[in-house]
Amino acid sequence: MTTVRAYRRLSVEERRAQLLDAALSLFAHRAPEEVSLDDVAEAAGVSRPLVYRYFPGGKQQLYEAALRSAADLLEQCFAEPQAGPLTQRLSRALDRYLAFVDEHDAGFSALLQGGSVVETSRTTATVDGIRRAAAQQILYHLAVPAPGPRLRMMVRTWITAVEAASLIWIDEGKQPEVSSLRDWLVDQFIALLTATAATDPETAAAARAALALESADGPVGVLARRVIPVVSEAAHLL
Repeated sequence: MTTVRAYRRLSVEERRAQLLDAALSLFAHRAPEEVSLDDVAEAAGVSRPLVYRYFPGGKQQLYEAALRSAADLLEQCFAEPQAGPLTQRLSRALDRYLAFVDEHDAGFSALLQGGSVVETSRTTATVDGIRRAAAQQILYHLAVPAPGPRLRMMVRTWITAVEAASLIWIDEGKQPEVSSLRDWLVDQFIALLTATAATDPETAAAARAALALESADGPVGVLARRVIPVVSEAAHLL
């Protein structure tokens, strides 16, 4: 006896999500200009006209929608409860962020490096929105309701460093191990925070509050024990 597989018609939202998932999967490993609507249709198991039905603007509209979907995922990476040591929160956020980078390596590079033939002011604004949302999350964790320019610049500089390190990591064949990259980026944040705190009272207050939650065996304690022997050689400068 032959079993007939039941067919369920997808809703508009489900079909759109299916097409976006297929597009994201393709954009993850190929530059946008290398992906055609035929590729998306084949990956989703549908016809090309159906793709046009949901995205009448063609490839450009589909790419922008897929980018917005990816942006939502990236923004969620930095969402973290405001509890516990700051370095632990940063580590968990970076674990999610770097997992996304690992999964969408080629697409991530194309997204951040720009130059794509499908890049527009809207796609550029979407990428900038990811950066600003990530920075806002970090400032939230520093518990500064109205941060001044020095603190904002420090946080946005670190976000830029995270992006750059991620691109270099991809270019270097995903070496070192992702856990080492994560720990190094946390160290970079602490270094930037303390260096800025030396000349900015607002950052100093935020740094003191954050460091008060850290433990001796945590990332800050480990970093301090590694740095002290190095800087002690510069004691003649004091």
